[in-house]
Amino acid sequence: MSNRRPLTEDEITAGLARLPGWQRQGPAITRTADAADFPSAIRVVVAVAEAAEEMDHHPDIDIRWRTLTFALSTHSAGGVTDLDLQLAARIDAAFNQQT
Repeated sequence: MSNRRPLTEDEITAGLARLPGWQRQGPAITRTADAADFPSAIRVVVAVAEAAEEMDHHPDIDIRWRTLTFALSTHSAGGVTDLDLQLAARIDAAFNQQT
């Protein structure tokens, strides 16, 4: 199975059930979360950037002081793929390391 194959609605629902805080928003999955402070938020972003480079899969990131919003979608596939779910789990791990 290709990591860049669009997932079915059932696969997305099952994947999101394993990712508390993530939700479906159009063709993407998103999560908004607060870090303890601005430096902690930036450390999360750096950790996510490193994971994204390793995976060759890059999220949309919005930084508002200590509030971070991540949006994941595989544009070349036209929707959510397994890569998005994998990166979401790595984003969660980055948050967990900062809290």
